[in-house]
Amino acid sequence: MSRADDIFIQNCKDILENGTWDTDCEVRPCWADGTPAHTIKKFGQVSRYDLREEFPILTIRRTYLKSAIDEILWIWQKKSNNIHDLSSHIWDSWADESGSIGKAYGYQLGLKYRFPEGEFDQVDKVLYDLKHNPASRRIIAHMYNVADLKDMHLYPCAYSMTFNVTGNTLNAVLNQRSQDMLAASNWNVVQYSILLMMFARASGLEAGELVHVVADAHIYDRHVPIIQKILQNPRYDAPKLEADPVTDFYAFTKDSFRLVGYRYTDLQEKIPVAI
Repeated sequence: MSRADDIFIQNCKDILENGTWDTDCEVRPCWADGTPAHTIKKFGQVSRYDLREEFPILTIRRTYLKSAIDEILWIWQKKSNNIHDLSSHIWDSWADESGSIGKAYGYQLGLKYRFPEGEFDQVDKVLYDLKHNPASRRIIAHMYNVADLKDMHLYPCAYSMTFNVTGNTLNAVLNQRSQDMLAASNWNVVQYSILLMMFARASGLEAGELVHVVADAHIYDRHVPIIQKILQNPRYDAPKLEADPVTDFYAFTKDSFRLVGYRYTDLQEKIPVAI
């Protein structure tokens, strides 16, 4: 059975059984009808995924691989903050009339900085260090730029990646301040697993562990019945992930990866999104 299913089920049960409700607090998010969107949450969830064992995609509900890859490429490869460069509409609610989400996500990764080796943006510095300084403990990219927070339409949720090369294996820690378990939990895991694989391929390394650290892992009040139903769905073996023989980080596309033998249960309910 899928290890990703095991972790998701365990994390959701932990939140539902041991979490804390924020119903006694004023909260920023609200539903489309204006009702405050409260959550039950747990602090400090840590999950580990070994990409050498299986690709961590859920089978108890479907995760849309190509859409997830399209968004991660939008941020890390295109370094864009404009929804016109994105195929899906998941960011529409946070975009202005020009399509911009402000100085967030891809904008931050595309900013250039002066280093002793030359001028790089954060993505290209990671690529440079993985090839030239693999023993470094300083291979980090982050998007939580305090000076620009006022100009971001939404503060970054998944905000940093710390890379570590051990032998010939590339591992990484994904840090996330906030996690909507229903809408985005496995979505982010799939995205950053693919990203780790892309960096590994581009650096002649093997993709190893993705460690996912979430400060505030939560389930929204209107999501609880949907989560409870998903947890009862049948589970299947994890599918195999195939990838084209691409070694240039900027040559990957959403069609460079495909799943073989992906069995899943479709989610019938429409997920309400808190804004």
